[in-house]
Amino acid sequence: MYRERGGGSKSEMGQVDRKRINEALDKHLERSSPSTSKGMNGKAILTGKSKPAPDPRDSRSASLVDKKCSDAEESETDSEESDVSGSDGDDTSWISWFCNLRGNEFFCEVDDDYIQDDFNLCGLSSQVPYYDYALDLILDVESSHGDMFTEEQNELVESAAEMLYGLIHVRYILTTKGMAAMLEKYKNAEFGRCPRVYCCGQPCLPVGQMDIPRQNTVKIYCPKCEDIYTPRSRFQENIDGSYFGTTFPNLFLMTYGHLKPQKAAQSYVPRVFGFKVHK
Repeated sequence: MYRERGGGSKSEMGQVDRKRINEALDKHLERSSPSTSKGMNGKAILTGKSKPAPDPRDSRSASLVDKKCSDAEESETDSEESDVSGSDGDDTSWISWFCNLRGNEFFCEVDDDYIQDDFNLCGLSSQVPYYDYALDLILDVESSHGDMFTEEQNELVESAAEMLYGLIHVRYILTTKGMAAMLEKYKNAEFGRCPRVYCCGQPCLPVGQMDIPRQNTVKIYCPKCEDIYTPRSRFQENIDGSYFGTTFPNLFLMTYGHLKPQKAAQSYVPRVFGFKVHK
């Protein structure tokens, strides 16, 4: 099928913006080239060693060496396939795989039932290229059409799936189940803490500055000082802000009013030799 989850580095995929897509494609090309040359080099070494005529008395040891080399090659191949396929071997769903990628910690897992309801996806087909294939990928639906795609098209389908999931995600986190999932992350401070000193490590919420895709990256909103900041992780800095939207943190705090902290009253006062600076 067209779905090859480990086509790029697992730490850098999962992003939809052009920079991350290009990085993923570059990683894929770099990864496939060294592994091929590595296998060729390994075979060359084995061939070089087998050129001298083996002594009959050493046939047994030679067979053991060949077996060890064969096992080593199989082990190397297995490890490469494991790295490429990501968590496929564990029957992990695409959604779980995507949300566990480094940099995607802000995302929660959207229920399959929500995605399968066409009403919840209204209007998204015109925004996402390869929409049908991307949806099949998200829902782990096997498609025979993927065999006809080129490697570049497979990458585009993967990127389209990431974009589609983000646009579904921003709608899902406004539902009761979605907010409950984000609540657990908020309690564990998985969205980060406010860098402002007087907020004393207040947990933050993800927020977008615009609801239009590819306009701004995600920011974190502090409910104590009511300001937004750039996430500390460079991987999270590249997540599209529209995947969380402008509404979520405000509706979240209205829904869970008991979690809203008192507004920070203390602020920094500029001083020179102990005297306040006159404004």
